[in-house]
Amino acid sequence: MKQLSTAAALLAITSAGSIARAADFEDYARVVNVTPQVEQINMPRQDCRTEYETYQRPQERSNSGGIIGGIAGGLLGSQVGGGNGKIAAAAAGAITGALVGDRMDNGNNGQQGYESRPVRQCRTVDSWQTRTNGYAVTYEYNGRTYTSVMPYDPGSRLRLHVSLTPRP
Repeated sequence: MKQLSTAAALLAITSAGSIARAADFEDYARVVNVTPQVEQINMPRQDCRTEYETYQRPQERSNSGGIIGGIAGGLLGSQVGGGNGKIAAAAAGAITGALVGDRMDNGNNGQQGYESRPVRQCRTVDSWQTRTNGYAVTYEYNGRTYTSVMPYDPGSRLRLHVSLTPRP
């Protein structure tokens, strides 16, 4: 007798389990409205362009022309005159020779050298983008209306997992 009641209890549990599983099923609901949920995101970017800048080329200077010219001018000036005039003529010759030698060596003819070089100019600009982060889906099932946020647009029908549980 005890074995019969155990078997009956086991059969009852198995039957109850199949009833509970039968209360879970899939069905479809009609989609009434789908609204994308969007957000604005700033993705800053670099905006760069190349401009050309004109500048005066630095001139390379040499002192050798002035030194040689000064020595030559001093020697030539010392050949002129006599006494204190000879010293003054040598000094004037050295100064004049230094100036002429410097101009000849460094090409100082009044022209200035200009060049242009590329300069890259960059700035950060805002770049706003719209992103969809989900969909608010309104659907009808068994005469009732529900709304849920989903990661995708379900289309005109929404597959549902329906689970029924009795109330105590």
